[in-house]
Amino acid sequence: MLHHVSADLHRPSATTAHAAALAQYRQRADVYDLEMALWEPIRREAIHQLALRPGQTVLDVGCGTGLSFGPLVQALGAHGRVIGIEQSPDMLAKARARVAGCGWGQVELLCSPVANAPIQGMADAALFHFTHDILQQPAAITQVLRHLKPGARVVASGLKWAGPWNWFTNFFVWPAALHSVTSFDGLDQPWRQLAWHLPDMDFQIWLNDGVYIASGIFGEQGV
Repeated sequence: MLHHVSADLHRPSATTAHAAALAQYRQRADVYDLEMALWEPIRREAIHQLALRPGQTVLDVGCGTGLSFGPLVQALGAHGRVIGIEQSPDMLAKARARVAGCGWGQVELLCSPVANAPIQGMADAALFHFTHDILQQPAAITQVLRHLKPGARVVASGLKWAGPWNWFTNFFVWPAALHSVTSFDGLDQPWRQLAWHLPDMDFQIWLNDGVYIASGIFGEQGV
C-alpha cells in the first residue's frame, strides 16, 4: 500500500529531520499560502474547536506564514495574545510581514524549534495545524503542555493515512504529505503522542478518512 512505499522517510535522526524541515520550508515559503488554501475549512474548524474567548492566550505551534493569525486574533480580541512558534526563518519572515501589514500588536513570534522555544507565561489553548513532524516529537509536545494552564483546550489537525483498503484516499494523501512532512512515521494516527497527555480526546475524520481534527482538554496534572 502507499503507506509502505517510503521507508526512507521513517524515523530520521533529530539533526537530519531539523535540516530537512528547514530545507523543505525554504522551498515552500513562497507558495505555502497557495498550497494551504485547499485546507482552509479544516483550519477554520480547528480554530473553532479551540473555543477561544476574548483576552485569552493561544500557542500557534508551527505557525508557518501565519495563516491562522487572522481568525485567532478575531476570536481573542485586542487584549488577547497569540504566540506563534516556527523554526523556519523563511516561513517566519512571511509571518512577520503579515503581522506588520495587519498591525497585530498582540501577536508574538518565536523563531525556534518547538522543543526549546522560549515561551513566556501560560496559555489557555494550543493549536497544532498541519504540524505532523512536531506531533511526532515528545519533547516538543511536553514543551507546549508545560506552558498550558490546567483546562486549556488543545486541537490538532492535518493529514492522515486512510485505512489500508482506502487506496483512493491514500493516493492523494501521499503526495500532499510528501511536501509537508519529513517522516511518514505515525501518519496512521498522527495524534498518538499527544493523546498520552489528553486521554479523552475527541476525533473528527474528514475528506474520506484522509484528514483529522483531534481535540482535548489539558488536565489538572502537569507533565
